[in-house]
Amino acid sequence: MAMENNHGLLIVGTSQSGVALAGSLRALGYSDPITLLGEEDHRPYQRPALSKEFMQDKISKEKLIFRAPEYWKEHNINVVKGQRIGNIEKNLDGSGIAVSTSGENFPFQQLALTVGARARRLPLDGTDLDGVLYLRNADDALDLKARMPEAQNLVVIGGGFIGLEAAASAHGMGKNVTVLEVGPRLIGRAVGEATSEFFLTAHREQGIDVRLSVSLERIDGEKGRVTGVRLDNGDVVPADIVLVGIGVIPNTELAETMGLHCDNGIHVDEYALASDGHTVAIGDCANIPNPIPGSPEGERLRLESVNNAVEHAKVAAYSLAGRREEYQSIPWFWSNQGSHKLQIAGLSTGHDHTVVRRDGSDGKFSVLYYRGGRLIAADCVNSPVDFMDVKSALSKGLTIGADQAADTEKRLKESAVRITEQELNP
Repeated sequence: MAMENNHGLLIVGTSQSGVALAGSLRALGYSDPITLLGEEDHRPYQRPALSKEFMQDKISKEKLIFRAPEYWKEHNINVVKGQRIGNIEKNLDGSGIAVSTSGENFPFQQLALTVGARARRLPLDGTDLDGVLYLRNADDALDLKARMPEAQNLVVIGGGFIGLEAAASAHGMGKNVTVLEVGPRLIGRAVGEATSEFFLTAHREQGIDVRLSVSLERIDGEKGRVTGVRLDNGDVVPADIVLVGIGVIPNTELAETMGLHCDNGIHVDEYALASDGHTVAIGDCANIPNPIPGSPEGERLRLESVNNAVEHAKVAAYSLAGRREEYQSIPWFWSNQGSHKLQIAGLSTGHDHTVVRRDGSDGKFSVLYYRGGRLIAADCVNSPVDFMDVKSALSKGLTIGADQAADTEKRLKESAVRITEQELNP
């Protein structure tokens, strides 16, 4: 399948990472045509505000849009809406043709997959009832927002970031909110016990009914509409809306049909290259080598954050432009839940020691995580200075001694030191 013309780059997915990739390439001087293609009938937009400001009507739909139409035209980026790619025919040199489910062909010389992830569905009877919602994209958010004025009882299934952000937003709008979490802790996969316990107490004190370690039996309804969530102990929690937030599943189906290696995301190397050596995959859909210094050889993970989408896009842009820049960015995340702001620097996966740093201020503290004597992450609650200090230390390859970290009389950056591998694991 020979290509007579240079069809440039096809980016499949108008996600944060797709938009960032197109912009990064143009900033590098990449002059080939770029097509940014998405299946939604919306211009590329931001997602973090969907569970917070947009839901509360604090910002308009237009404010979510990434770029004005003039930007795409000025940068020679062709934005295609409402097209879902169903098949990709690829040559050995990385070029090929993507075929949409509507039958339209999109030839390319280079290919990027920024296809993101989709909401994990709840395997429970009653999930097909009207009023059982998910919150992953703009259509989900528009649906939820339209229903909120008439709703009084909101049940959130899932105590992760999205669920808690939406719960806090709805409570701020005067709704009765119940959070049902099947696990023993809130945000259990992302933060440690101290941080989890803080948010549990904070949400309960605000008046949100948070129930942990629940067993769900089914979702009840009448005349096709949801009325409540039934637990296995017989309790029924009244609900006009049930919002399900139990995680996401990376969209790897297209990559799998191309023969790319996938396992909890599309496997890429430190340069964002997939197993074929040509295609780049970035953002929520990508499974990457752990970028934290000192991580065990071969350790991999998948990151879901704006920061990762942007920084990973820069690495992919270098690869597509013919350069190699290893992904070494320190991951960071944030979550606004009511009046509390959680900022996370680094990754606490595999930690073997923690230090809680608290100066007595109500609702302000940090938890520092260590692995083999080395600082690897921190949860910072209402403590932006600690967050910046830890993020800076990690990005410079520094550590902060556990003995010094608890001393709130000193800023963390004052205790940041370079540590040799010989000094670790004494």
